[in-house]
Amino acid sequence: MKLKQIVISIENSPGRLFEVTNALGKAGINLRALNLVDTGAFGQLRLLVSDLVATRRILMEMQIPAFINEVVAAEIEDKPGSLSRLLEPLGKASVNVVFMYAFIGFSSGKAVMIFRFSDNDKAIEVLKASGTKLLDAEAFGILEA
Repeated sequence: MKLKQIVISIENSPGRLFEVTNALGKAGINLRALNLVDTGAFGQLRLLVSDLVATRRILMEMQIPAFINEVVAAEIEDKPGSLSRLLEPLGKASVNVVFMYAFIGFSSGKAVMIFRFSDNDKAIEVLKASGTKLLDAEAFGILEA
């Protein structure tokens, strides 16, 4: 149930995000989800991509250091209070949310939350026990190997 996410630091300069996304697009890599956070002179770009290996190769060719970490994707109703209902059992189980980002599938009426937890394995257990639908790489169309 864990997904592999690529994380890179890119300069906060005009055109740098374009260079990265353009190179991936030209290689036929689809961005499944992304999050960009300003950290000063650099931004931290988190990506779920259709082809993890090809993305790493392209980033290495561009001399952009990247690392991979694991995240958990949970599907929730796109309704007020849904996120709180998901977070409540995690808090009771002492699982911390390190970071999260979201996107909404307008055709499905669902939102997808991407999480990194203090303990991803424990979070998966808690979320499954609470009936939360977790999404795997196949659901995202992600090729990991």
